[in-house]
Amino acid sequence: MNLIVTCSRHLEEEACDEIGEIIEELGDEHPRIGKSSFSGIIWIDTSVDPFVAISEIKKIILDEPWRMRYCHRFIPLRQSTTTGLENIVESVRSQVKVMKDTDTYRITIEKRGNEISSKELIDAIADIIPNKVSLETYDWNVMIQIMGGITGVSILKEEDIISTLKLKRDSME
Repeated sequence: MNLIVTCSRHLEEEACDEIGEIIEELGDEHPRIGKSSFSGIIWIDTSVDPFVAISEIKKIILDEPWRMRYCHRFIPLRQSTTTGLENIVESVRSQVKVMKDTDTYRITIEKRGNEISSKELIDAIADIIPNKVSLETYDWNVMIQIMGGITGVSILKEEDIISTLKLKRDSME
């Protein structure tokens, strides 16, 4: 899984079709797309670089806003791993090199269907990142998407995550 898409509950099938069509247009004729066991969450495993996909999806939303009716938020993932403190920390460790020494960061955990301690996870991740934390104005967001036994991990810039509604609203102003 290298992309998570959120949608309204019970409209997962329509959202799967919508994002599937777009991913195919971007060059992956056989993306793996599925409804997670959590309502409103779709996972995608595509051969298209998820950051390229995000950039192209952003263009589609701005150029043809009516095309995006079911998908709400797009989160690219650099890695996915089995859910466990050590696995998640190791995934973050392998990505932390994208940050410069002077960059700030925050940690965002979205946890579904797992009892792993958010506090322990935040403490363990913060221990391996020497940079300063800034919850308000940060350069990087250490995004942890826990969905039961699978976790998506990505160190992202704010613009790497797309909110369809926010992008449509901002483009109208």
